[in-house]
Amino acid sequence: MDRQEYIEHLLDHFRNPRNKGRMEDADLQLGGGNPGCGDLITMYLKIGAGDRIERVSFEVEGCTISQAGGSIVTELVAGKTLDEVTALGTAEMVEEMGNDVVKSRVRCATLALGTVQAAIHQYERGRERERVGARMTAQDAVPFEN
Repeated sequence: MDRQEYIEHLLDHFRNPRNKGRMEDADLQLGGGNPGCGDLITMYLKIGAGDRIERVSFEVEGCTISQAGGSIVTELVAGKTLDEVTALGTAEMVEEMGNDVVKSRVRCATLALGTVQAAIHQYERGRERERVGARMTAQDAVPFEN
């Protein structure tokens, strides 16, 4: 795509956001922000079998790029596994939104992806704590003798 096509792509996602709105039954929910320009976003994910993202939605207040980025990320990560999403980087997001268009606003462009990845890391840490805690409880339990 040329620069104008990327601009139209962003404006389409800004004017007609995909998957925008609160998800009441989300397995993961995390807010993120960009203090530099005041963007605030909340990402919601529903995780299915095989740690695959079944549904994703967002709520956002911010600039055109961060709002369009939220919509684009929902399409980008839907159907992917948690590992596939955590492997995505800034380069994929900038490529999807157009380097010429977002190069001076990379933090705005990647806010949604960074928030999704932070939510996944938080989710995985929680699962690991539960797994380790359950194993320790079963293995390390010492009977109480009075």
